[in-house]
Amino acid sequence: MRPVLSLLLLATALASPGRAGEREAVLAQAAAAEHSLDLGKALQCYLAADRLQPNDPVVLQKIARQYSNLSDGIASPEERRRMVETALGYAERSVALQPKSAVNVLSLAICHGKLAAVSAVRQKIALSRLVRDEALRALDLDPSYGWADYVLGCWNLGVASLNGAERLVTRVFYGGLPPASVDNAIHLLQRAVELDPDEPTHVIELGFAYRAAGRETAARAAFQRGLAMQSREAFDLEAQGRARLALSDPDAK
Repeated sequence: MRPVLSLLLLATALASPGRAGEREAVLAQAAAAEHSLDLGKALQCYLAADRLQPNDPVVLQKIARQYSNLSDGIASPEERRRMVETALGYAERSVALQPKSAVNVLSLAICHGKLAAVSAVRQKIALSRLVRDEALRALDLDPSYGWADYVLGCWNLGVASLNGAERLVTRVFYGGLPPASVDNAIHLLQRAVELDPDEPTHVIELGFAYRAAGRETAARAAFQRGLAMQSREAFDLEAQGRARLALSDPDAK
């Protein structure tokens, strides 16, 4: 059989109603698993959807998201790094196929941020710059994307919270980091809350920014508000755990 004819037959098979129906069913299962916070099942469903129709940038981003979220529950830094690197690989593929998607670009920022958490100082600083650059790029692609404001707000809060010795080492040995401030963090996180008012993670992180600014009353109100909200994602549960600790420990970050 000629190669061109073989490819045409393969394309026809992939586009057949039965195969398309199977993929839609798998994607529905994946969405249901995500909604119930069954990340492992969601990952397996999205991987199955990718096998049925490879190189769909939306599915690739979803796979990256599941790997990224699952990495949060891994105690071993080495295993966590491997899982985040896998997430990053899928995120990079999604961006290559759909470079103007703010969601895809922000996936890069999130993966690089998680890699920074398990990296040595030099790589941590390089990855931190990427987090900022990619979050800004996502925000440029979609100015109303609340998660981009959230990530950039977290970046500002993290960099602004470095102590004097950390800032000196970063500047002298690694060229420093772009300017950041707690005020910028508050502004960005307030905007994230305005754009996504039902997202408890945004509200809780805003509470930590208020605490860093010495606004303890506002911080506690934000923590309490975030705890009263319904969690929709696995990271919401993690954020709510941090909020509970923060209410009992004024030094918690």
